[in-house]
Amino acid sequence: MKKLIIIYSLLLFGLTNAQSVKYGLTGSVHKGSIAGIHGVSKGDFGGNIGVFADFSLVTNDVYDSAWLYFTPQLEVYTLGEKADWDEDKRDYQKYSNVYVGVPLYLKYYLRNHGYKGDIYLMFGPKLEFLVSEKTDEGNALAEATAAGFDPNIFGLGQKPKSFGYGISVKAGAKVSDNVEVFVRFDRGLSKIYPDFKPQATYNRFFALGLSYYLGSTD
Repeated sequence: MKKLIIIYSLLLFGLTNAQSVKYGLTGSVHKGSIAGIHGVSKGDFGGNIGVFADFSLVTNDVYDSAWLYFTPQLEVYTLGEKADWDEDKRDYQKYSNVYVGVPLYLKYYLRNHGYKGDIYLMFGPKLEFLVSEKTDEGNALAEATAAGFDPNIFGLGQKPKSFGYGISVKAGAKVSDNVEVFVRFDRGLSKIYPDFKPQATYNRFFALGLSYYLGSTD
């Protein structure tokens, strides 16, 4: 967590000379899962809440005319799924993780005849730090072993890494001077369960959300 605070503080400090800075709150709901593990599994719905700042990367000589921003975000979100190792449709295994994430976006507003429009695209890398892990596999580990299976094949008894990284993409629209709505897709690029050998495992989710601007330095 100390590394997270240092990273975010350096980013904000290093951009204090930007043309303008807007800041606010953001939140979303998503359907997420941990791909590549736990046999037959279904993603769970989760939530995301965070803070962000828009640092303009181009001249902002007319009020809110900048069309390109660097937008770091600090957020907390949940990500989980339920699984059924033997596909009997009962006694599901449940996995629920809480992360602190740091997406680092470039934000580009589409322009119309050279003027900033209301539609925008965002993309960039994301760092994620596991702060809470809750696993409820019931008797699945013992049952798989007793049935003559290697539990690792079904991802049972695995522990997730505390740090990961990936990419995040958004597309959104300005609703008012203070409100924007967006759709978002995140995909992990690092292996979530390092001891799971059969294949790569990564986080992913698709989200719908909104951002609310609290103010700016203009």
